[in-house]
Amino acid sequence: MNMRAGLVFAGALGLFVLAPLAPANAQELSEKAVKSFMDYAWSLTPQQFSKPDGSVILVDKKKREEVMVPVEVAREVILAGRLSAHAQVCDLADDQRNNHRAMMRREEARTKWTPQQLVYLSQLHLTTVMLLTGKIKLVEKDGDKEVVVDEAKAPAQTCTDEQRVKVKERISTYVAASPPPKQAAAPPAVAGAPTATGSTAKPAAPAPKPAP
Repeated sequence: MNMRAGLVFAGALGLFVLAPLAPANAQELSEKAVKSFMDYAWSLTPQQFSKPDGSVILVDKKKREEVMVPVEVAREVILAGRLSAHAQVCDLADDQRNNHRAMMRREEARTKWTPQQLVYLSQLHLTTVMLLTGKIKLVEKDGDKEVVVDEAKAPAQTCTDEQRVKVKERISTYVAASPPPKQAAAPPAVAGAPTATGSTAKPAAPAPKPAP
């Protein structure tokens, strides 16, 4: 990441912060700005990611090109991350969580990304949130820009009641237009256990014996 990339990103970041609730099409990011976001996200992508089920996804940081996604897809994820950032500033934790999950469902529904790419897309969303809420800063080191995370820093922006309502509305619209969550399969009925209707499941009758 060089100085020019840092300047391109700084301009894009200023656009996001100065007009936080403008229509998305008015906030269209240039390809250079999107690639700057992608660079920062890649630098923060972990080498391994543990899933809730305990399985681990390994990311080879030497094979970046195998993990990268098209700029158009990255732009969509960044805009979703921007909306999550506003939710965080407005203390809308549930909406922020729902927005991120909806974004991931959209990407999973494409059925084209590898597990490593899905990890990167989630990191791109998270990096966007941290950048826009001030929890990531860019510092000079050896003539280049380096990403430093400061989780303890509180967002510098404020949120009015009107903005909070608008953020909730936009997230609701985004979630509604996304694929629904997958329904978990219902467990098989156990003899003697209450069913969904409140009745008790009875053991299956034994099969009739064949006539002699």
